[in-house]
Amino acid sequence: MESAIFNFLPIWVVMFPFFMSMIILIISKRSEKLRDGLSVATAVVTFLSVAAMYPFIISGEIISYTIFDILPGLGITVRVDILSFSLAAIASFVWMLVSIYSIDYMSHEHGGDRYFPIFIFTLGSTLGIFMAGDFFTLFIFFELMSLISYVLVIHEETKEALRAGYKYLIMTIIGGLALFFAIILTFELAGSVSLNEGTLIHAPSTLAFFAFLSFLVGFGMKAGMFPLHVWLPDAHPVAPSPASALLSGIMLKTGAYGLIRVVFHVFNVSVVKEAGWDVLLGVLAVITILLGSAVALTQLDLKRRLAYSSVGQMGYIILGIALLNEKAMVGDVFHIFSHALMKSTLFLAAGAIIWKTGLRNINDLHGIGKKMPVTMGAFTLAALAMIGIPPLNGFLSKWTLGLGALEAGAPFYVVVLLISSLLNGLYYLPIIIAAFFGGEHEEEHGEGVKVKISEASLKMIIPIAILALSCFAFGLMPNNIAFELSVKAASFLFNGLP
Repeated sequence: MESAIFNFLPIWVVMFPFFMSMIILIISKRSEKLRDGLSVATAVVTFLSVAAMYPFIISGEIISYTIFDILPGLGITVRVDILSFSLAAIASFVWMLVSIYSIDYMSHEHGGDRYFPIFIFTLGSTLGIFMAGDFFTLFIFFELMSLISYVLVIHEETKEALRAGYKYLIMTIIGGLALFFAIILTFELAGSVSLNEGTLIHAPSTLAFFAFLSFLVGFGMKAGMFPLHVWLPDAHPVAPSPASALLSGIMLKTGAYGLIRVVFHVFNVSVVKEAGWDVLLGVLAVITILLGSAVALTQLDLKRRLAYSSVGQMGYIILGIALLNEKAMVGDVFHIFSHALMKSTLFLAAGAIIWKTGLRNINDLHGIGKKMPVTMGAFTLAALAMIGIPPLNGFLSKWTLGLGALEAGAPFYVVVLLISSLLNGLYYLPIIIAAFFGGEHEEEHGEGVKVKISEASLKMIIPIAILALSCFAFGLMPNNIAFELSVKAASFLFNGLP
């Protein structure tokens, strides 16, 4: 009976948000309060449902269930192992907090009747990616998430939003086609695309290289990897801030998750090393890290600076995969977790500032920390974590990645991490210093435009504060549950695959 319940849980976790998004859509025009309440309730129940799998997963078990077969070796399946659970847990946790934040943020925005159903539907499709039992199922949810989140990107319906949405849509189509091609090649070579099979392709070949390259394009596009990152700096700033937090904090991680599954399930460490594909990943990771960090320095729009920062941070995760050792993978999984907390905090704090003041230009934010101390305090904590200041979670993940680089005999990567941290400091610290130590912010800004500056509502402040304090708590206590899950996930990938 217990096994049946656990087999059903992943299906429930994915399908419940889909069902509720339809309900929310129906009642949206009748009652905003009921719409908002159902959205938050759905996110809370989804998180608790994911958390309910913890005792089963932490004991080393894998939940695997085939819903139905299409062809031999190809079907619709769910599968939850320690890596799936870790990412689903952080995704549903952040989504829950963002749902609370969205209530007041969207109260002064248009299109709330459209936003909340899409918001919840995207939750279901994102969790479907993490809980897919094979690459075909993963592809279906990946496309659902990519296409439906287009509506979040263009929500404001401005010229900039529509332009960014068009670029996002084109890149999504390219990435989807590449991913579909990679899955076809894998099925041709291995006769299966199941994650239960262990290594699917056992030796390098021309077709195997094309499969790897196609996977790299499909998942690398979503991860914001150079040179496929071009949609990201345009899409994140134009989306509503809660959507930006999810795009950067969670949805980028679906691309990284896909790459991890490719390296460890489609191929394996020995195949990737033998073919030299780890070098390609490493080069792309370094360029992504340095390019994202350097271009962020030049951005004056607050959300655009955060978007380019996300490009650089995703480079860390790609680097962790490229190092192909267990220590680096611990840092990799923990950085996925840490970045979800850090960047969600930053985007929500930026959203609160924009919501209260209408100001987006960094040069206009002098002294704003004195008017919005809680918001800017949370922003500061998350920014210091991004830089890698101990004892925050960003330091712990970068430290572990650095140890992985040394273990791989690649001290050059440690230098790259240090340079990136320096660049992070150069584009975050001036914001913090100006916010708290700059002159008093004038209530009148620009050409007689009155700007009332005070803290945002509690529904917005509390999620920001929880996320920011999490950055501190998960760094201060290195033997925390997230790091434990990261260690177990890395061990599973290297030692526990079937």
